[in-house]
Amino acid sequence: MVTGSQRETEDRHSIGRLVSQLSEQGARLVRAEIDLAKAEMAARAKQAGIGIGLLVGAGLFGFFAFATLIATAVLGLATALDAWLAALIVGVALLVITAILGLLGKNRLQAGMPPTPEAAKENLKLDVEAVKGGIRS
Repeated sequence: MVTGSQRETEDRHSIGRLVSQLSEQGARLVRAEIDLAKAEMAARAKQAGIGIGLLVGAGLFGFFAFATLIATAVLGLATALDAWLAALIVGVALLVITAILGLLGKNRLQAGMPPTPEAAKENLKLDVEAVKGGIRS
């Protein structure tokens, strides 16, 4: 037969266990959210790195295009039509490559910005709502 004092002791132990489990699960949840935020930030940083690399490539090709166009102007003034026309064609081709790399780099850079962990923020909101719902029940 269970007496009233024994039942109170069992209830206290049950509440103590529940509080302990809540604490453990809360810590586990926080660690999981931090891991998610780290993974999301790493992915965005990678996108930004690729975008920056492409922009550097565009800058390099832009430099060579500018140098070639300067050489074209010099050749156009100093020699016959065929030499400067060839240099102009090379310069235009370099400018096209520069434009393509620049656009690709810009798009990649924008894909990584702003570097905020959106999925982690959404999960955190859902977690807070779940805890609030559990407390109300």
